[in-house]
Amino acid sequence: MSAQPLTIHTMSLRKEFGAKVAVADLSLQVGRGEVFGFLGPNGAGKTTSVKMLLGLTRPTAGTAVLLDKPLGDRQARAKIGFLPEHFRFHEWLRAGEFLDLHGRLYGMNREARAAAIPDLLALVGLADRTATKLQAFSKGMLQRIGLAQALLNDPEIVFLDEPTSGLDPLGRLLVRDIIDGLRGEGRTVFLNSHLLGEVEKTCDRVAFIRDGRVLQTISLHDPEERVQVTLRVGSPTPQLLADLTQFGEHVNLSRHNGRIHLTLAHESRLPDLAAWLVQSGYSLYELNPQRLSLEDRFLQIVGNDSGDGAAR
Repeated sequence: MSAQPLTIHTMSLRKEFGAKVAVADLSLQVGRGEVFGFLGPNGAGKTTSVKMLLGLTRPTAGTAVLLDKPLGDRQARAKIGFLPEHFRFHEWLRAGEFLDLHGRLYGMNREARAAAIPDLLALVGLADRTATKLQAFSKGMLQRIGLAQALLNDPEIVFLDEPTSGLDPLGRLLVRDIIDGLRGEGRTVFLNSHLLGEVEKTCDRVAFIRDGRVLQTISLHDPEERVQVTLRVGSPTPQLLADLTQFGEHVNLSRHNGRIHLTLAHESRLPDLAAWLVQSGYSLYELNPQRLSLEDRFLQIVGNDSGDGAAR
């Protein structure tokens, strides 16, 4: 990553619950003003990792710094906003009352609350719902009022756990615009989501976690983008599959249609691949390159076994 100041820096964070290891090795660097995605299958340890970063649970081992302070520091925590995936808000409160309550919990004075709440309701598209009780809100509206709550204390870091869950396309676009605005203001967003399409449109970098370990961190704006190539040649052999590893990785032959799939580090390798196939005497019927989507990368790095596990 670039040399911008870090807001989150963890080194081998570990969390054990008795004999169970929920997080084995969490090592991350997240820069100021960065939108950072945190991806992994169910049971990968994402929720426990976020709880450690928020100071809600203590790590068993390892060290971390958040906003230049150790985990759990009260001054640092006062500069954090958080929207959890599973929340239960006070449904008997009106939207304005709900935000006013949370403003008081943050220690905001009356003038600061009165100035911030109307602006936040307008930001999340709920300006006309100030006097509406939360019990009348749809799931998407509750998600948006939750986002307003996460921004109420003017945070430097915002943790968003599945922020677009239950939102329609317009709601997802609104959240995306808000996140872009936070980035433009130099705030850090730590985003956990299963909607890989939204992550791909929103994040600057993502970390892949499985079995409580960070497997890889990648940039989503890297000009050296990898490409997925589909080949169809006459009479492919096991030797051909072995030879293709000189050009790329993840080489496999589809039993369904006889096509070969492999991943190249960059599209500049395509002419060399085509020339080698012809010079080696293979009849080349198809060569179809496509840039890897975030879902492709997820499956390659994490794997496609997304069964529910015990660690959260």
